[in-house]
Amino acid sequence: MADMNTLARPYAKAAFEFAISEGKLAEWSAMLGLVAEAASNKEVANLLKNPSLGSEDKAEILLEICKAKIDDKGRNFILLLSEKDRLPLIPVIAEIYEAFKAEQEKSVEAEVTSAFEINAEQQKLLVDALRKRLDREVSLKVVIDKRLIGGVVIRTGDLVIDGSIRGKLAKLAESLKS
Repeated sequence: MADMNTLARPYAKAAFEFAISEGKLAEWSAMLGLVAEAASNKEVANLLKNPSLGSEDKAEILLEICKAKIDDKGRNFILLLSEKDRLPLIPVIAEIYEAFKAEQEKSVEAEVTSAFEINAEQQKLLVDALRKRLDREVSLKVVIDKRLIGGVVIRTGDLVIDGSIRGKLAKLAESLKS
């Protein structure tokens, strides 16, 4: 079977281009996020994979769960995915859509893992430094992990900056082994 990203990308791109043309990037982001969350639920995911249910029944299950946040165009999108047996791809479609949206908005989310709390001033310094390096608007998500011993690990997309004591010790151990 083809990679899920490969299958999901055309649908995410179509949704993104439609949202751009309608000026509804945020609305489609919220809608796809909600539907993806519903489709990721274990019970719902099992229903979506159930071969005894028809594609229209599967779509109706999702649409019923999310009916308050889905407009007619979104409903048509879900029905199309169902028709093509692509409902299980919705979480991946939403993820790719968000990547397109972030690229459009020149923004990125950076996850900063630290051994200790990072105060507001330190967060501002990190955001400013990352904004300058990445040439994008940056929003931080801070995670505390005492196993790092000290320092921080910054992850954003494919970029990982490991400034942790744990990472430095691992590099030292690796160099001593060679």
